[in-house]
Amino acid sequence: MDIKKLPKTEFAAAVAQIAGERGIDPQSVVNAVEIALVAAYKRDAKDHGQEIDEEQEFEVNLDSYTGEFKVYEVDGEDKKDVTPPGFGRIAAQTAKQVIVQHIRESEKDTIIAEYKERIGTILNGTVLRSDNYKVTIGIGKAEAIMPRAEQVRKEEYHQSQKLSVLLKEIKIDEETGQKDIIVSRSDPKLVVELFRREVPEVSAETVEIKKIARLPGDRTKIAVASDQPGVDPVGSCVGQKGIRVQSVLRELPPEEKVDIIPFSQDFETFVAQSLSPAEGAKVVKKDKTETLVSVPEDQLALSIGEGGDNVRLASQLTETEIRVISEEEIKKTAKKTKTKPKTKTKPKSKAKSKPKSKPKKSKKEK
Repeated sequence: MDIKKLPKTEFAAAVAQIAGERGIDPQSVVNAVEIALVAAYKRDAKDHGQEIDEEQEFEVNLDSYTGEFKVYEVDGEDKKDVTPPGFGRIAAQTAKQVIVQHIRESEKDTIIAEYKERIGTILNGTVLRSDNYKVTIGIGKAEAIMPRAEQVRKEEYHQSQKLSVLLKEIKIDEETGQKDIIVSRSDPKLVVELFRREVPEVSAETVEIKKIARLPGDRTKIAVASDQPGVDPVGSCVGQKGIRVQSVLRELPPEEKVDIIPFSQDFETFVAQSLSPAEGAKVVKKDKTETLVSVPEDQLALSIGEGGDNVRLASQLTETEIRVISEEEIKKTAKKTKTKPKTKTKPKSKAKSKPKSKPKKSKKEK
């Protein structure tokens, strides 16, 4: 039945009210009613010992004025009225659960379609419940799931907690067909989208985030650049008195730090800057497997970072394995190379040939 052809009757008004409350298409409500009536008929027939072929087609004809209906068995072009006597009362009781279920599914599909268009954006949510495997977050009309892999290891989640999360994907279970909205707190793109929200130059693409490396809960490094003359990409992201970067940090785990560095096409310059906040880094040697970088002695610990986090993130950002050594160590190595005495190779002495031993005389010769 086409909902557009329904007159202004109580039945049509009821359909429109349900659709409006649920935020779904009115046609979905009518379809749910028709599917529920067919399901109710099959169940009633089985209860009365009648065998129903699962492949048999049935059709429902709804009266748009009264809401009364007829169930027809379809065989090609022929239709047979199979509506049992007094079926209206039975159908009302049996079909209610099916109707509600289909309306809920239609409602969820509508919501899923809405959120599908927002994948990759930030949502503001509230923690509803959590267990060892996932955190369920309310995001307005729907509930989202944050699996363990998308959580920050050092972060604890409690009921009613407000969180900014990244809408990562819509996951469909292949067996059940269930659709779940998956959100993340650990994805590096969460940081990118936070800067896009807080920094007008990033949202307007005047400043571009070229690269990002993140250890969720510990540290994040982003490399920024701008083609616009007079625009300072780092200063734009930091903001006056650090107000913009502070707004980003408030949405991240409490202990996480963010390093904003200028992107450079020059490899050596970019590697040196990637070790920020350490200063004075210089590329000494580069080969296929690693890049050797020297830093002043007082900057060595800072360049490596706690647990090696800083140099690890710098390696991810520059896509090379960085090994850091102090300038003093390089000087000592160079000094040893210069002062090391050259060892003279002795000429090989000719081996003296031993005199041939005379053969012993036999007793007869004696």
